[in-house]
Amino acid sequence: MIQVVDLCLTLPGGRRLFDGLNWQVPDGARTALVGANGVGKTTLLRTIVGQVSADSGEIRISPSGATVGYLPQDLAELPPIPLMEYLKERTGLTEAADRLKDAEARMGASAGPDDLNRHARLQAQYERLGGYEFESMAAKTLGGLGFRPGDAGKRCSDFSGGWKMRISLAALLLCRPDHMLLDEPTNHLDTESMEWLESWLSGYDGTMVAISHDRFFMDKIVTSVAHLENGRLTCTRGNFSDYLAISEAQAELLAKQAKRQRAEMEHLQSYVERFRYKASKATQAQSRIKRLEQMEPVQTVQKERTVSMRFPDCRQSGRVVLKAENLAKEYDEPVFSGLTFEILRGEKVALVGVNGAGKSTLSRLLAGVEKPSGGSVTLGHGVEAAYFSQSSSENLCYENTVWQEAVSQSPDWTQGQRHGLLGCFLFGPDDLEKRVAVLSGGEKSRLALAKILMKPSNFLILDEPTNHLDMATRELFQQAVLAYSGTLLIVSHDRYFLNLLADRVLEIRDHRLFDYQGNYSWYIAARERQMAAAEASSPAESAADRNDRRARRREEGERRNEIYRRKKEYAAQLAELEKDIAADEALIAELDGQLCDPSVIASGTKLESAMIGRAQAVSRLEERMSRWESLMEIIGAIEAGKDPAQEERQ
Repeated sequence: MIQVVDLCLTLPGGRRLFDGLNWQVPDGARTALVGANGVGKTTLLRTIVGQVSADSGEIRISPSGATVGYLPQDLAELPPIPLMEYLKERTGLTEAADRLKDAEARMGASAGPDDLNRHARLQAQYERLGGYEFESMAAKTLGGLGFRPGDAGKRCSDFSGGWKMRISLAALLLCRPDHMLLDEPTNHLDTESMEWLESWLSGYDGTMVAISHDRFFMDKIVTSVAHLENGRLTCTRGNFSDYLAISEAQAELLAKQAKRQRAEMEHLQSYVERFRYKASKATQAQSRIKRLEQMEPVQTVQKERTVSMRFPDCRQSGRVVLKAENLAKEYDEPVFSGLTFEILRGEKVALVGVNGAGKSTLSRLLAGVEKPSGGSVTLGHGVEAAYFSQSSSENLCYENTVWQEAVSQSPDWTQGQRHGLLGCFLFGPDDLEKRVAVLSGGEKSRLALAKILMKPSNFLILDEPTNHLDMATRELFQQAVLAYSGTLLIVSHDRYFLNLLADRVLEIRDHRLFDYQGNYSWYIAARERQMAAAEASSPAESAADRNDRRARRREEGERRNEIYRRKKEYAAQLAELEKDIAADEALIAELDGQLCDPSVIASGTKLESAMIGRAQAVSRLEERMSRWESLMEIIGAIEAGKDPAQEERQ
């Protein structure tokens, strides 16, 4: 059990965060800790594990000797040692193994009962930590979180930030503490890894407290919700949806009670004003005055100021919005082939698949920003398409200010409309005159997404649109998408949002496309039935093989996206180079005209200047044409499915 008793904590600067906070988390509970940003959720977890010191109060962990594990939200710095070695150190297995070896070294013919007992005790401790089965257990955990078998030998410091967070999560799960505190555990996981973690936590018999913005995760895992507000906790049994329903019902009840109380107070006040100076009614009036003084106003739930965003209206498209026929794409290996499907007006389509399956690639093909290796994509009559991806920020004009970018996209909008929408995307008055070039990556992505909402469209293709949004902006954007009357194709890891939004799911799997007519939950259930039937009718695939296949797909996807990014870089270089070539050719033509001008020919100085200028322009043109041919070869190699980096090295 975790108990927080009379906790008081003041932040640097004097803000009182907790003032006598009390909380009890029973053994075996799975609790979501929720509340607005800044109320102290993370600080409370850090106080429980001793990373933050309180002014007063007490943290009690029972039973005596119970272990507490904590997964922070902040990026972990990991040592430059192999992953498997790190996991052994984190779980205490390395130390246990050293002690056991030391005890075995001391064992001999003269070993006494104390030596034998010590060895038995250390042997039991080693086995309790996983012992001889640890590497197999670790491999299963790493595989569930998306690692390849070969990753176990890689140095922890060589992994990217998101994978370091997965390493920290794997270490915590392998420790299997009695009480586990998780701060945004699904932040860096793909859908498959989220599902694996949910399955693992469902079988975990310890106590869990999780901070999460993932509603799907909270609905599936938690059994109670603790809401932190104004330094106080309100606890509700059930999952997150139960909590929301109960909270709404309580808010309505309080509103009705407050209304009745106001009516009663008005009635009492009216009586007092009428009769307080009448001798025959003075006693009754005084009684009502006392009653008014004793009445505690019912505290209702204060609703936040309503802010909204919406997509601008657009003319209606034809019935068939998009038609793909025998669509195929290859890089160094095939991504998919033979994809034939239609998207009809008004459909809300979720595009899903494991990491590396080709979701982003297909989105680019459908948006027309990349060419297929085979087949065709045709937009229907009257379709006005808009496309957003994480690389959309590259299409911003970096010389413009934030405000200029907004004006260029919304010439018919009022200043108030632009200010309102940019404010929703966290661009305050001080940000509007900033050059796009100085914005962070997340700010550029938010600006690119805001521009999507400024231009009328009837077909949206969105690839992970909410990645750089805070919770409040994400909810506003999701409400706008839910209210959107056009046609939609979306890639997202937000399963709760997809479940609300989608009426059709397209899954890329094994280089093919599978079509599910229904929402995300229906797709999950149908897929599970298919997988169960497939497993029953085919030889079992080992967990290691399955994880290796998943990791290969992920790496292939990352490589494809990198190749696409490089192609855009080369294409941008090519466009600039072609401008320079055109300028050189125009200059040469102008100088050729001067060299035929009798007045220039008659003037030795002018003639010499024109000849020198032409020679320099020709030299520049030859160099630029050579570079142009190299760039065309590299881009051609990319379109043929080859890695430009390899082409450059060759």
